[in-house]
Amino acid sequence: MSMQITNVRVCVVNKDSKMKAVASVTFDDSFVVHDMKVIEGEKGLFVAMPSKRIPSGDFRDIAHPIHMDMRNMLQDAILSEYEIELEKQQEEDLVTS
Repeated sequence: MSMQITNVRVCVVNKDSKMKAVASVTFDDSFVVHDMKVIEGEKGLFVAMPSKRIPSGDFRDIAHPIHMDMRNMLQDAILSEYEIELEKQQEEDLVTS
């Protein structure tokens, strides 16, 4: 039995910073993970898992995939939805200008 991504919500936050968007992903219509971030890195866009600051000042993921296949599936789903949201914003910008 494998988990399926059943919903992806992406909120574009800032086109001019390294953090481009925040995503929430629902699995099997029964479990949601919030605060996954779309980040612009040196090699392009990637998805950072939700994390918290630990006493040393570093950050530690509080939820993350264990296998690369799941990480790739998550990243593909989130980045696909991010592109759709960007297109919607561009269309709205054309209508309002």
